[in-house]
Amino acid sequence: MRVFCLGGAGQICRESVYDLVAYSDFEQITIGDYDVCKALETKEWLNDSRVDVVQVDVRDVSETAAKMAGYDVVMDGTQITLNGYSTECIARAGCHGVNLNGFGEEWPWDSLFKAAGRSCVPGFGMTPGITQMMAMRAANQLESVDEIFVSHGAFRPIAFSPSITETTIYEYDPALPSRVVYENGEFVQVPPFARPKTIVLPEPYGETRQYIIPHSETVTLAQALKDKGVRLIEVRGTWPDQNMALIRGLYEFGILANPRVRVSGRGADSGCGADSGCGAAGGVGADSCEVGLLSLIGDYLQSCEQGKTTALYGYALHVEVLGSVGGEKYRALLTHSHPPSDGSIAEWAGLRAYTRNVGIPLAIAAVLLAKGEVKQHGVLIPEHAFEPTTIFRELEKRGLVIHEQWRPFE
Repeated sequence: MRVFCLGGAGQICRESVYDLVAYSDFEQITIGDYDVCKALETKEWLNDSRVDVVQVDVRDVSETAAKMAGYDVVMDGTQITLNGYSTECIARAGCHGVNLNGFGEEWPWDSLFKAAGRSCVPGFGMTPGITQMMAMRAANQLESVDEIFVSHGAFRPIAFSPSITETTIYEYDPALPSRVVYENGEFVQVPPFARPKTIVLPEPYGETRQYIIPHSETVTLAQALKDKGVRLIEVRGTWPDQNMALIRGLYEFGILANPRVRVSGRGADSGCGADSGCGAAGGVGADSCEVGLLSLIGDYLQSCEQGKTTALYGYALHVEVLGSVGGEKYRALLTHSHPPSDGSIAEWAGLRAYTRNVGIPLAIAAVLLAKGEVKQHGVLIPEHAFEPTTIFRELEKRGLVIHEQWRPFE
C-alpha cells in the first residue's frame, strides 16, 4: 500500500505521518508539500526508509493529481482555504482521501469519487472526527435521540502556524453562514459567542466557558441521526482563556470583520504578494497598500512569544447524548484523555500534546481507507464511513482513551 501525505510537513500533519511510520504497514509514505525544505526536514526527523518527498502546489490541479495517481490514499493536511483544490486533486487522481477540516468544499467532487470506486471522508481529526464517533457510540445504544451537546477544549497557542491562525479567524468570522445549531428540524445561524455554557472538562483542564462554533458535527450528526428523532444539536469549543479574551475583544471592536487598512512601506520590496490581499496593484502606490487588518494581526501573533506559547497544552473532548431506550431516558457522557504534556513522555511534551491529538485520527482514517474497510464510495460523512469501536481501539493503542458514563434522567 502507498499513502500520499499532502501538506505532510505542517506541524499537525507531520504528526499524522509520524503515526503512519510507527503503526502502519504502508510500503511507501510520500510527503507532498509546497515547502520542500520543510518536507525534507520532516523526512530526516522521521528517519524511515519508506518516506520520500515530492513538491506539490494544489492550485495546479492537473500536475498535483498526476503526482498522486497510483497511491491508495491521500491523507490531506492542507488548511481550510485549500480544501477545494486539494479534494479536486485527490478525486482526479483516483485515490481515496481524508482531510482534517470538513467544511464542505469536498462535496462537488462526489461523482468523481463514486465513478472511481473511491471514498473521501472530510473532517477526521479530533473535532470534527472523534467527536462524531463518540456521539454515534452513544446514539447506537439508544432507540431515540433527543439532544446532543458536543464540546471541546483545544489548548494550544493562538498562532503557532499560519493554518492555525487561519482557522481561528475563520471560525469567528461574524458573517459566517455555517455557524449554526440544529433545532427542531432546522439549522439556525448564530453569531460568535452565542449560547454560552459552562463545560467541565476532564482534568487537568477543568471548568471552561464555551460558545457555539461552526463545526461540521452539527450537520453530519443531524444527517446520521435523522431517523432517531434528534431535535437539538449544539457544538461548542474553547481555547485557552487568554486566546478567548483576545478573540472576544477583536469581535467587540469590529476587527473580526477584517476591515481593509492602508499600510505604508509595504510596496514592491515589502513582500506583499497575491496571498496578502494587498491592493497596491490597484493604484494605491508603490510605498503603501491595502490589506485586511486580520492579516497584520496574524503576522504579529505568529512572530511574538504570546502567540506561540501557552501555559497548558493538550486536547479535551466532552460529548453528551440524551435519549431513550426501552421506555427509559438516559444521559450518556463521553470524554477522552491522553498522555500528559509535562515532559514525562517525550513524544507528548508541550505542543505535541495538542498536535498529536489532532494528527493521530487522520492517520488512523487513512489506514482504514487504504485497506478497503470503508465500503461506501463517494464523499462520506464520518458517521457513515467508520465504526466507533474500531476507531476507539486504534486510539487506545496510542494512549488516547474514550471514557463513557451513563445515567438515567427525567
